[in-house]
Amino acid sequence: MAGYTYILECANGSYYTGSTKNLEVRLKQHQEGKGARFTAKHLPVKLVYHECHSRIDVAFYREKQIQGWSRKKKEALISNQTTDLVLLAKKDFSEPL
Repeated sequence: MAGYTYILECANGSYYTGSTKNLEVRLKQHQEGKGARFTAKHLPVKLVYHECHSRIDVAFYREKQIQGWSRKKKEALISNQTTDLVLLAKKDFSEPL
């Protein structure tokens, strides 16, 4: 069964990343305040990015991966700036810890 990974932009400018088997139904749930506690508190939301995967477990894994990213890296993904994704993935060791 197919799965989707998606990113929503909330009314306060924050991003919410999720995964689902049915993107259309899940978006409707979020808009109605029934999707997740976080999005219910920050309505309205709009879909800014999504990916289709062959299986829901792959979509879920990708959701968890994106959730760990910085805001800048998520914005690079949303705007399809693949070069920036690579640069943002590298840790900067120029300053001492």
